[in-house]
Amino acid sequence: MKHTFKCDGSTAVVRTEKGLVRGYEYDGLTIFKGIPYAKARRFHRPEPCEAWDDSLDCTSYGFVCPLLATERPNGELYVPHRYWIMDEDCQNLNIWTKSCDDKKRPVIVWLHGGGFEAGSAIEHEAYDGAAMADLGDVVVVSINHRLNVLGYFDLSDFGPEYENSGNAGGDDIIAALKWIHKNIAAFGGDPGNVTVFGQSGGGMKVTTLLQSPEADGLYHKGIIMSGVVGSLLPDQTGSGREFAEAILQELGLHEVHELEAVKFDRLADAYNKLKPIFAEQGKYIGSAPHPNRFYAGEPDANAFQKETKDIPLLIGSVYGEFMGFMPQQNKRTKEGEAATRTALAGMLGVEKAGHVEELYAKAYPERSFADIFNMDFVFRAPQIPYVQKRAAINDHTYVYLFNENTALDEKCPWHCYDVPFFFHNTEMVPSTAKESTEQIEDAIFSAVMAFARTGSPATDKLPGWSACQPGQEHTMLFQKNPEVVTNHDHELMSIMAPAMSQMMMQFKKEDAEKVQH
Repeated sequence: MKHTFKCDGSTAVVRTEKGLVRGYEYDGLTIFKGIPYAKARRFHRPEPCEAWDDSLDCTSYGFVCPLLATERPNGELYVPHRYWIMDEDCQNLNIWTKSCDDKKRPVIVWLHGGGFEAGSAIEHEAYDGAAMADLGDVVVVSINHRLNVLGYFDLSDFGPEYENSGNAGGDDIIAALKWIHKNIAAFGGDPGNVTVFGQSGGGMKVTTLLQSPEADGLYHKGIIMSGVVGSLLPDQTGSGREFAEAILQELGLHEVHELEAVKFDRLADAYNKLKPIFAEQGKYIGSAPHPNRFYAGEPDANAFQKETKDIPLLIGSVYGEFMGFMPQQNKRTKEGEAATRTALAGMLGVEKAGHVEELYAKAYPERSFADIFNMDFVFRAPQIPYVQKRAAINDHTYVYLFNENTALDEKCPWHCYDVPFFFHNTEMVPSTAKESTEQIEDAIFSAVMAFARTGSPATDKLPGWSACQPGQEHTMLFQKNPEVVTNHDHELMSIMAPAMSQMMMQFKKEDAEKVQH
């Protein structure tokens, strides 16, 4: 294939509210990297950038937020990664578009994974927005923002200037959405049709935006991929005063203002040392959104914001998630299924285990019973009541479950495995290389593009897909032969989730580290 490239003083130059930005053209796309959307002092709310006179070179990715620890490259067959330069000046975004014209394409904004502690807009190779922008004729935006102690550390007890320091990372995301609202038309996008989507921590950020009043009206649809976690995150409702005072003491400082100037490495070391101590005592440890007047808290304990109750949502997870990283417990043979049956009986008792086997056969008739111990509950279990609560207030909540095994030893799909399918980037991830991949990728991608355009994922590449209703969760199973099932695993999940929680406690550290985010 012959590639095309152009980058000069007059190509891919766009005027934003703060000045001209210059990107480049490559293979029919116009690409911008590292555009600043705001600036911020540590622990403070973001502010507008200063205007610039000359055109700003936006051909290189911007800084990503500093992490609490140096990461060790691993798990590249599971989730290929990219590593980048870290700095606190990380409020920047990237744009892929077919043309900077007036066509008003749907805008799709990617919020990266890594919980609220880690990750970046470019961390996974599959986060690249070129294929999505090209094949879907949409404008793709990915965002960097503050994380961990920099983005989510409540210091509100120390004065009004820190009133929302516990959600500084969320404030950055909202600032980016405001920038998009004001500027994206110049990049060929429609500010009146913005879809926010993310996986894992990125999905959690979508659920957070739904509960953040300042974000109202800045987006119009949401896709939550493996991002409904219920009570998985530690309680963030308490004050951060005690934790902050302990960090001050650890660093030999006296005033909270001094934390703004201390080198990040020292701050991170103190935070990492004290966090497990405070967590053990059930105290506030930060690194997640803090409920206050800026953030209403998750709807498992609160109502959905009435202002966002009609936002269409596409919500889903993958069959294996974190359990997918674990070795297959038993082989998919008669002997392996018999061993699974024995283990389950030991866990639940013979009678209940027999009932579970019947439920599993109905829920997953295409799967071997040996797969049951690789079934996710971390995301799927809390997602069920979340969806029901959502379906009770609107009629455009759609659910999927990615249910195709991987090309790596036919393992159950793991956390992050669906990301390249959504971006149409499976060719970047070796473990997706299966005969059925292209068919599944095309079906998923067409559903995502349809949802971004209309708020419904209906497409001729998939069976009829109805929105969820109270008491009825219609779930699209993304697999070689896709199908829609209703409440297919609800009773199974109600029995297995508590049992699997105990099994998860045995999750080996080396298995957990096979992929970072």
